[in-house]
Amino acid sequence: MSKSGFYLSWILVHLFVLQVSSRISAIRKDIGFQEKPICRNTVQGRYLLSDDNGHICDALSVDPQSRCCPGKGEKFSCHGCNLLSQCCNSYEFCVSCCLNPARTQKEQVLKVKMAKQSTAGTYSSVFDFCAGRCRHNSESVVHENAYISDFHHCFSLPSNSSAGATNANLEGRLNGINVIVGRQGESCDSVCKSNGQSCVPNKLLVLNQCDIMQKYMSCKGACLASMGPDQPAEVVDDAPKNLNPGACLFTRTQSMLSCEGSHLYTRRLCPCA
Repeated sequence: MSKSGFYLSWILVHLFVLQVSSRISAIRKDIGFQEKPICRNTVQGRYLLSDDNGHICDALSVDPQSRCCPGKGEKFSCHGCNLLSQCCNSYEFCVSCCLNPARTQKEQVLKVKMAKQSTAGTYSSVFDFCAGRCRHNSESVVHENAYISDFHHCFSLPSNSSAGATNANLEGRLNGINVIVGRQGESCDSVCKSNGQSCVPNKLLVLNQCDIMQKYMSCKGACLASMGPDQPAEVVDDAPKNLNPGACLFTRTQSMLSCEGSHLYTRRLCPCA
């Protein structure tokens, strides 16, 4: 064999070896070194668990290494939850529902204190907030030792009725305003019109405070954060149990405050002039 033929054969053999070894390396990377994601979950459930991805599963289905629920089935499930009051009859479904980014905004919950004390720290993640709020929520109890209803696992943001202004300042902003409690299912536009006046939209924000609402409504010892264009309002006593009869409702979404909104089972607090 000539020298040129020998060198050509030697080069071809080395190229073949390099190609095979690179394929083996790629295969090893694909199948041997993938890291499994590690989940946090609610741990204490006897039958069900919710992981920090928003999935729910039974305890036997949890991956023992990753601690994640199988990625199949419904995510961010609100089964057994009242979306009006943001309360659920199951702790695990409360956490799953709360984890939905459409319902819980990360930038808001990371500012929430874990306790009322001024020295209390804030939640470090949305999962910590949901797991903590759904387990212990003072706004879901009445007289400190009894639940308002079976739907006592609540993930609404804590009431800050005292934040930003004193009662005197709030009352001062209502000068010249006729505050009227409407009839069941009636909008503020209708309430004010029946009294020969008009609803003043920018005063709804003033009325959307627990302290103010409790001055005009009984509230039955509860003032709950909710979502809906009918707030601020009080749930009527004959409403279905899961709607928290007798409770007052305020909204944290100011853009939802409207003179036009109404709900079949609430009575609105209306600013008329």
